Amino acid sequence: MFAKVHAVAKQVNQIVVGKELQVRQSLVCLLAGGHLLIEDVPGVGKTTLAHALAVSLGLKFNRVQFTSDLLPADVIGISIFDREKNSFIFHPGPIFTQVLLADEINRATPKTQSALLEAMEERQTTADGITRDLPQPFFVIATQNPTHQIGTFQLPESQLDRFLMCLSLGYPDAAAERALLLGEDRRALLKTMSPAMQPEELVAAQASLRKIHTSPTLIDYVQALAHASRTGALFAEGLSPRAAIALLQAARAWAALEGRDHVIPEDIQAILIPVAAHRLRPLKSTGGTAMGSRDLVLQLMKSVAV
Repeated sequence: MFAKVHAVAKQVNQIVVGKELQVRQSLVCLLAGGHLLIEDVPGVGKTTLAHALAVSLGLKFNRVQFTSDLLPADVIGISIFDREKNSFIFHPGPIFTQVLLADEINRATPKTQSALLEAMEERQTTADGITRDLPQPFFVIATQNPTHQIGTFQLPESQLDRFLMCLSLGYPDAAAERALLLGEDRRALLKTMSPAMQPEELVAAQASLRKIHTSPTLIDYVQALAHASRTGALFAEGLSPRAAIALLQAARAWAALEGRDHVIPEDIQAILIPVAAHRLRPLKSTGGTAMGSRDLVLQLMKSVAV
């Protein structure tokens, strides 16, 4: 079953060159049923990664370019009066899909950003007093530019906590950049891709994570990390219970891709930074990026005994 996930990773790595770790972390996030936030400067492949993941997993895909004039109805949908039926008919917005790419999410106003909160947590959305379920599986893959850039709005903590992982791609190394310069256009390659996995196979793989064993001692380790983040002198607020659950679920997915039926502490450590860094605000502000706490998370990890 997880061999298909490795096939997806191999295919995505042909599009997003030199980012094997980030591709693996992205697949762990989706396998764990979580939403993904990709933060970096423009032009390093954030949107390409999101699109390649959706295509390779065989998921229905919609993209919304978030701008300052985008309204919640532009994402959720709107009811329009139908003269023939003499009633209002709801026209679903782009959120009714399996993968919603919220491109440059922090360029929209907080009001529009909040339109995603219910969808990300409860896999449903409410409009005109009616609650409608979203397709399954449902993922939000959002990209954002650093908050010091012009025209950005910082994401609130309540929304950051709904992203299971936050990744940063960074600039490619010399070999990867040369491959990009000499190779075919990435958008053209995307059009030639076919799914390496079907949605029902992804759902089955997600369900199988429940069989990955987590010992009571490992649960103690997760709780110790969460407790240390709440009581230490590094962060203004600690990890929420939702963050602890996300950490454990992502560790199960990482263990599964490693071919194991049980989680070990190294699995927790492998995904701690992308799961925790965007949720933790330094006690002393260091610039306001979603991943700005990564060095402090390393300190946190070193301070908690396995």
